[in-house]
Amino acid sequence: MERTGEDLMKFSIGDRIVLNRTGEEGHVTAFIDTKMVEVEVGGTVFPVHMEDIDHPYLKWFTDKSAKKKKSAPEQLPVERIIERKQRLAKGVYLSFMPVYKTEDMEEKVDQLKVYVLNELPQPVKFSYDVRFGNKSEFKHEGTLHGFGNVYLHSVPYGDMNDQPRFHWQLTDTLNDKMEVAEGILRIRPVKLFEHITQMMANSEPTFSYLLIEDFSPKKKTEPKEKFEPVLKPQFTAVTAKNIEAARYEIDLHIEALVDDKKGLSNADIVSIQLDTLQRYLQLAIVHRQERMVVIHGLGKGKLREEVHAILKHTPEVTRFKNEWSGKYGFGATEIFFRY
Repeated sequence: MERTGEDLMKFSIGDRIVLNRTGEEGHVTAFIDTKMVEVEVGGTVFPVHMEDIDHPYLKWFTDKSAKKKKSAPEQLPVERIIERKQRLAKGVYLSFMPVYKTEDMEEKVDQLKVYVLNELPQPVKFSYDVRFGNKSEFKHEGTLHGFGNVYLHSVPYGDMNDQPRFHWQLTDTLNDKMEVAEGILRIRPVKLFEHITQMMANSEPTFSYLLIEDFSPKKKTEPKEKFEPVLKPQFTAVTAKNIEAARYEIDLHIEALVDDKKGLSNADIVSIQLDTLQRYLQLAIVHRQERMVVIHGLGKGKLREEVHAILKHTPEVTRFKNEWSGKYGFGATEIFFRY
C-alpha cells in the first residue's frame, strides 16, 4: 500500500516518538524505506515499523490529565516491568542492515551497517576486527549488556566482493569458568545476494549470523605425571631445519590436498584450498622467494578469483599474472614477490 501525503508528513528526522508496545520514548534518526524508520531509545539504535510507533504528545496529555484527577494513593504503585521482545533466538549475532540509494529510479544497496546483537541475559565482552586479506580495516572492543546491541561501522557494498573476513571474540563477563568463543565470518557474494533478496521479499530490515548460542564450560586439563619433565621454552634461530620447506609450485586441486574428499562440502573444499595458499604464501615470504606458481585450474573461475583477492591484499606480492602457458594453459597464476 502506498503511503499518503499524511503518512509522509507524520514523522521527520529528530521527531520524538513512543513505542506502542512498551511505552518507551525516543526519537527518529533516519528513514530506511517507506514502511520503516531507524529510532534511538535509551542510547540504543534499531529499526522499527512506522505502525509500531506514534507521537508521544497524546500520551503526555493523558498522563498530565490523569495526574490532576488522581488523589493521593494509599499505597505507592509498583513499577510494571517491561520486557523487551526478543527478536532472535538466544545467542550472540552479527547483524547486517542494508542502506539503499536511488539510482535511475531504482533503489540499490549502497552500504551495509554492521551491528553486534546480544540476545543473552548476561553482559558479554566482544572484540571485533574486519580484515581485507592481511590488512585490518576496522577494530572495536566493548561490553554489551544483556539483550543489548551496538552499531559498529558501515562497509561499502562494493567492498563485499572482496569477501572481507569478520573476526570476532566473545567473553562471558560474569563467569570466568566459561570458554572464550571466537571465530571468523566470511560472506560469499552469492550468499549475500540471497540474503538481501530474501530480506526484501519478507520486508525485513536486517539479516543476521549466529556466532554462539551460549558459552561452553572450560575443558578440564589432565594433570601431568609426576615423573614427566617440564620442558623449558627454547629460543632457536630460524633455520631450514625448523621451517617447512617452501614450494615454487602449488597445486590447489582438492585431489592434490586430501586423500579422500567424500563428505566435504563446496565450502569445506574452498576453505582447504585457500588455507593451503595462505600457508605457502607465508612460507615463500619467509624464504624470500622471488616467484611462485599457483595452479587453480579453470572451472567457473571462482577459485581463481579467491586466489587473486588474497594476492591483492598481500603486501609482499608486487604483481601476479594469469596468462597462457604451454604447461598450465590459463589454469595457473604466476606470483612475483618484493622485500
